[in-house]
Amino acid sequence: MSEEDIRATRLEKVEQLKQLGINPYAYRWESSHHAAQLQAQFADLPNGEEVDLEVAIAGRIRLRRFMGKLAFVTLEDETGAIQLYLEKKRIEESMADVLANAFKQLDKLTDIGDILGVTGTIKRTEKGELSVYVKQYTILTKSLLPLPDKRHGLTDIAKRYRQRYVDLIVNPEVRQTFRRRAQITAGIRRYLEQRDFLEIETPVLQSEAGGADARPFITYHNTLDMELYLRIATELHLKRLIVGGFEKVFELGRIFRNEGVSTRHNPEFTTIEIYQAYADYNDMMALTEGIITTVAQEVLGTLQITYQDTPVDLTPPWRRVTMHEIVKEFTGLDFNSFQTLEEAKTASKNAGLEGIEDVPSIGKLLNEAFEQKVEENLIQPTFVIDYPVEISPLAKPHRSQPGLVERFELFIVGRETANSFSELTDPIDQRERLEAQAARKAAGDLEAQGVDEDFLTALEYGMPPTGGLGIGIDRLVMLLTDCASIRDAIAFPLLKPEKSESSLESES
Repeated sequence: MSEEDIRATRLEKVEQLKQLGINPYAYRWESSHHAAQLQAQFADLPNGEEVDLEVAIAGRIRLRRFMGKLAFVTLEDETGAIQLYLEKKRIEESMADVLANAFKQLDKLTDIGDILGVTGTIKRTEKGELSVYVKQYTILTKSLLPLPDKRHGLTDIAKRYRQRYVDLIVNPEVRQTFRRRAQITAGIRRYLEQRDFLEIETPVLQSEAGGADARPFITYHNTLDMELYLRIATELHLKRLIVGGFEKVFELGRIFRNEGVSTRHNPEFTTIEIYQAYADYNDMMALTEGIITTVAQEVLGTLQITYQDTPVDLTPPWRRVTMHEIVKEFTGLDFNSFQTLEEAKTASKNAGLEGIEDVPSIGKLLNEAFEQKVEENLIQPTFVIDYPVEISPLAKPHRSQPGLVERFELFIVGRETANSFSELTDPIDQRERLEAQAARKAAGDLEAQGVDEDFLTALEYGMPPTGGLGIGIDRLVMLLTDCASIRDAIAFPLLKPEKSESSLESES
């Protein structure tokens, strides 16, 4: 039977329910328990015994078997599943004043996927299945479309993302991922609030995009007659708050970057940015370790995790190594020894680096070597510190290493998970760097940003020494829930129109 035929048949059942005086779309239901509570509370109930405790429970029908005067229905709610044990005589007697032939009507008018509310007592069947021994039932919602069959499930990857509501119904492990995501974000907020950090919301619509090298989304405000950007970072407004006198601030929120889509990138994603006055990037490393290990312990109960069959040990302290040292370790290239850019390029090509002909500086070449030869190998938590100034326009110059800045990135399972600076507080130096960035933008660099004059004005009022930290929430969730793709960690990832599904699957 086609989906259209099934829908037509179920619409007929809707009309039959209405003719019987039953609203197939009820207003409310009050449960006394969830399935998991009942399974735990009566785990030791012996086979064949009944408990004279009346319970009320609601959920979706996932399986139904009618066998003469008996029926067995599997009901699933948010917490899990439990069997309904239905006996014709008991149902007919208890529902005599509500619905004639109630047992027969349940068989005739319900389907897998319908949402049912039942009351009854607790009984463990002779075969050992804990059940609600039903006295009465109420059809709460009539489902019109069929769920994927139990054998094949919902396996089409594009359909799973596009129809996440069906994915959640038929794949309980997906619900567990988003439950854990909520626990992770709540745990991060709790950790910071216990340490006197204050969450303050900053604008999503901005007149000047800034805080990162990224291509922004552009929109338009009709009343103000001006173009606006969706924020690519929360950084510059949170720093304004530090200038204004707050000492510990953060925001956990959505960021928008008009970039490619992959298993690691979604144009709309979630980060947390944290700023602490009178701190530097060393303090931020300690904060990063504290946040991630605390949340992992709370959510998973362990710091020994497995990601895609690879063991990962989150036990602190984590390795700290400079970018120069780690590049030399993996490639043999010592970027401190090169006197000219051409010398560095020749050595880099001999080491197997590709596409470096137009790299304009030794610092950017160092970063290319890191990205091409090192990054994917950093499986265990590693702080890579002390970056070239050319790729870090908002970081404070290194206090002892010319040409470098005080910056780290945290890598776990070969992915950047966090980014941090000793923040640049010198307004003259900051202006020079932003103007250099604006020149790149004028030359056609779509990821370079302009000069945010208001931010520079704020710095001229004076910003205290500050440590800043950004953590990618989606990637952290991927790590702690063993998701191979970022789309598995985002409830509703951005997708191409359905006509382009073949190309979406190729990306996956």
